[in-house]
Amino acid sequence: MQHHDDPWRWLEQIDTDESRAWVAARNAATEAELEADPRFAPLRERLKGILDSSDKIPYVGVHGGYCYNFWRDANHVRGIWRRTTLAEYRKPAPNWDTVLDLDALARDENENWVWAGVSWLEPDATRCLRCLILLSRGGGDAKVVREFDLALPGFVADGFTLPEAKSDVSWIDRDTLFVGTDFGPGSLSESGYPRIVKEWKRGTPLAAATTVYEAAPGDMAASGYQDNSPGWERAFVLRQIDFYTSELFWRRGDGLQRIDKPIDASAFALRDQLVIELRSDWTVDGVTYLQGALLATGFDAFVAGSRAFEVLFAPTPSTSLDGVAATRSRLLLTVLDNVKNRIVELRHEDGGWIRREVAVPGIGSLGVSALDSDHSDDYFLTVTDFLHPTTLYLMHAGRDDREPLKAMPAFFEAEPYDVSQHTATSGDGTLVPYFVVTRRGASAGASNPTLLYGYGGFEVSLKPFYSGMTGAAWLEQGGTYVLANIRGGGEFGPRWHQAALRQHRQRAFDDFIAVGQDLIARGVTTPQQLGIMGGSNGGLLVGAALTQRPDLFGAVVCQVPLLDMRRYHLLLAGASWMGEYGDPDDADDWAYLARYSPYHNVRPGERYPPVLFTTSTRDDRVHPAHARKMAARMLDQGHDVLYWENTEGGHAGAADNAQTARMVALTYTFLLRQLGAHPVQDASRLANSASQVGSIST
Repeated sequence: MQHHDDPWRWLEQIDTDESRAWVAARNAATEAELEADPRFAPLRERLKGILDSSDKIPYVGVHGGYCYNFWRDANHVRGIWRRTTLAEYRKPAPNWDTVLDLDALARDENENWVWAGVSWLEPDATRCLRCLILLSRGGGDAKVVREFDLALPGFVADGFTLPEAKSDVSWIDRDTLFVGTDFGPGSLSESGYPRIVKEWKRGTPLAAATTVYEAAPGDMAASGYQDNSPGWERAFVLRQIDFYTSELFWRRGDGLQRIDKPIDASAFALRDQLVIELRSDWTVDGVTYLQGALLATGFDAFVAGSRAFEVLFAPTPSTSLDGVAATRSRLLLTVLDNVKNRIVELRHEDGGWIRREVAVPGIGSLGVSALDSDHSDDYFLTVTDFLHPTTLYLMHAGRDDREPLKAMPAFFEAEPYDVSQHTATSGDGTLVPYFVVTRRGASAGASNPTLLYGYGGFEVSLKPFYSGMTGAAWLEQGGTYVLANIRGGGEFGPRWHQAALRQHRQRAFDDFIAVGQDLIARGVTTPQQLGIMGGSNGGLLVGAALTQRPDLFGAVVCQVPLLDMRRYHLLLAGASWMGEYGDPDDADDWAYLARYSPYHNVRPGERYPPVLFTTSTRDDRVHPAHARKMAARMLDQGHDVLYWENTEGGHAGAADNAQTARMVALTYTFLLRQLGAHPVQDASRLANSASQVGSIST
């Protein structure tokens, strides 16, 4: 198939003089307009105070008996990696030991390092001496890998290291890694991810690593990992065909034995059990297990041919499985029930599973993470919603008592606001839930400035969350905030996601539009004061809503978006998303993609609401050309467009707190200007309160 004529194709070149000049000119125009607004500077300072505050919760992972935390504030712009004991962590002001100062490392090495995580070697409960530290230049997905000795602490001379790539590494033992990286021509998938898994021995060159598995050239990725649960040590290789289909192999000696699960199901070993989560109905031995169910069976029995399962979770029309966590003796299921969480605890005893509901707060969102799944039944519980600051508890499997560990301070006054849940009727009659956060007593027909946020893809669930950023930048400015649970997400399990997959994508857009229409019909807002915002796949969502119903919205914020659905699969990681959207080179797929691709459906002469596009030069997941080309085309057609591209930050759009504060302040200044929001308090209070608040995500 021939590509459509694309006069803005040159903007796909990230760093040419021409493309950099275009970005610089657009950034200058946007900054001149928005940063001159008297609301911008105090809002940016307020948001930076939130992000830099010492009162934010220092979330930790427990490894080798220590609680590890990565921390950024005004004094640690790039951040420090630090640790303390659990006994210290229980204190209001723990005594932390710095393990790695990223600001100092970046300074010493003259590199723009951004923290990208850790891969752990955990030999037992008391010793955890080695790890692999992942560092990104500027915040992209590509990472440098370096071995680190926690006993020093410091990097290991002549240790395991990998140059910058989208690598996948994990420990087999102290002297051996599974490694997938850029081994040279043909070693990466079309999406840029490793498709070859090798075993790499300490002291040998990477070129001498032995191949364990090689995925097909058209696959998304391949990886290896070691399960070191005491007494149940096993190695596995995962062939990720696309986002939703995979094969799992058990490595036995030098051979691989395929785990005979459905190709679109996920599976993992849990000591003597095999646990399988279904994305489609599965009929085996005359029994049908439902899409969205979680099953368990004996690992050895399954490998030997048995197909006798116990159903650990069975979905209903209103419930889905939101998460699974394992402690030493329990399995903890986080269930989503009409977009509200509850927790079920399971223990395997005498050949069967015993379940109980855990007594937890019945509001908002719950998150569970085990402290040490091999040696402890302790776990962390986070509780959050739109108006109550997030609280972190320590809990113990088998009990309901909660020990409060940390809590966010209140970043905005919650008392004036109410949260309600409603449903809109989509074009095909489907009921679509959404949450509304608004000032108590706001009267219908009062023309409330309203921000509607959505995502609608990749089985991602949007749940209530506490955000000082949203509170400070929008609610306190008189705005109403709306979170839409449209199809394409995971709020009601795989069926909710698959209902808007590939040729059915329009349903997600219809759902989002239906929520907007419902807000207007109920008198919450008017089209002139209804703004929409979304990022990544959500950027595609608001791009489609913009081009399909420009009359319905007063402003659009489109962040790190997909917009050119003709070429998305040729840009960076785009090929890995064809399971979600389809293949533009297939005539049948392009027929439906062309109907909604925002880049191909924006028209001269149409009256569109003002749009702000934001992205990052260093985003190596969703190419910045999507936003660049869409902005260029709309500007060429005479539409009202602002564009801002951060030079760092990867797919998150910002690499440190100052960049995040600036980006968010630009975004909300744009919305405040376009939608006519008026602050609840004056600007002097907004500026003075910057030192009194803590950090939360945007």
